[in-house]
Amino acid sequence: MSSTGDPGSADQQLMSHALRHGFVVTAKQLGSWRRAGLLPRNTARWLGRGRGSASVPDDEAFGLVVALARLARRGARPSHLALALFSEGHPVPEKTVREVFGKAVRGLGVGLGEEGPEAGEDEEEWAERVADEVVASGQRFRLVPARARRIDEGIARCMRDRGVVWPPPELAALDRNPEPSRPSDREATAAAVTTVLRGGADITPQGIGDLLRAIQPAGWGNPWASLAEYTVDDVPNLAQEVFRPDGGMSTLPDGPVRDTLLRLVEAAPLEDLWDAWTVSGATREWALDLCARVEAELEADELDGAAFEWLMSRTLTSGIVLMAEMSDRRWSPADRASTSVGLLLMRQAFRDLNEKMPGCQWELLDSPGVIMPPPLLAFLQSGLAPSGVRSSFGDFAEPSV
Repeated sequence: MSSTGDPGSADQQLMSHALRHGFVVTAKQLGSWRRAGLLPRNTARWLGRGRGSASVPDDEAFGLVVALARLARRGARPSHLALALFSEGHPVPEKTVREVFGKAVRGLGVGLGEEGPEAGEDEEEWAERVADEVVASGQRFRLVPARARRIDEGIARCMRDRGVVWPPPELAALDRNPEPSRPSDREATAAAVTTVLRGGADITPQGIGDLLRAIQPAGWGNPWASLAEYTVDDVPNLAQEVFRPDGGMSTLPDGPVRDTLLRLVEAAPLEDLWDAWTVSGATREWALDLCARVEAELEADELDGAAFEWLMSRTLTSGIVLMAEMSDRRWSPADRASTSVGLLLMRQAFRDLNEKMPGCQWELLDSPGVIMPPPLLAFLQSGLAPSGVRSSFGDFAEPSV
């Protein structure tokens, strides 16, 4: 059946709509956005018997065209445009959303052990070999950014100027480990590589303690690291639900972390991706704001609430989040997307731990002395509330991407 409608009339409607909002959009741009999965194609609408059909824009296309015209600039990557649209709450096609989040995750750990274990080589030996190669190449994973070290030194200097013994001996007295280790940058790099390649199979109580000690200010005792290191001794019956006797943590899947994250991207509801994206941005704002507030107190030589919040964050698990958010000066949309999926993985681990160990005192996360980014705390707690949502990594066990 022939169409009596102008074949370009639908696109002309979109271009006219953009122009009314102050943007000039060309047919070439519309075609490019459609090929990138950012804009729905026009649909054919029957005009009635004998009248043929006409091409009409999708209802959602009008808002998308204006947003794309506003966000587009020379050299802008389609994946970044998709994430920008997603961030503003525009109806980006689900397929496109999952593709751009997946692309961001695939950028993690590129080049690490791509060839896999050699014949007869088990996975642990393979991961250690790859880690040794990375360290030998001179690459280093710095857990504590220079900005954080400057803040730590500034606080210590202020305390000493006031005659306060620093770090506080009371904190060291609560650390049960008589000879705590503090990993070097070489050791931290090797540990990061093996964890990326082996996932939960590489995580142990001692490894968690080492990480907490590695991110804290130099020379400090760390009761929280001590609690992690002595978990199996303190609660052997409960610990075996989480830490396997032969090594590894059961609340995180074994295998390359990137594979786990990709499965999560494919399986997670879009609402969860949106929540994680929102929390990711808010958590980074919290971290950078905290840095600025502490630096202002140091500049004024008056330590107050921000310094306390900083010190508590540095010694707790939230210090991992704080250091990670500070490490990326240039935070691209892809960085935010991969961080968002990492937060989903964290929430899933909390949820799985809650199932394995009912009765966990999660309410302690709300204690005044436990400083955690408020948006992240609410996000993690939402995963613990009964909601009928998937509560086990079993849903993501089989690779599907």
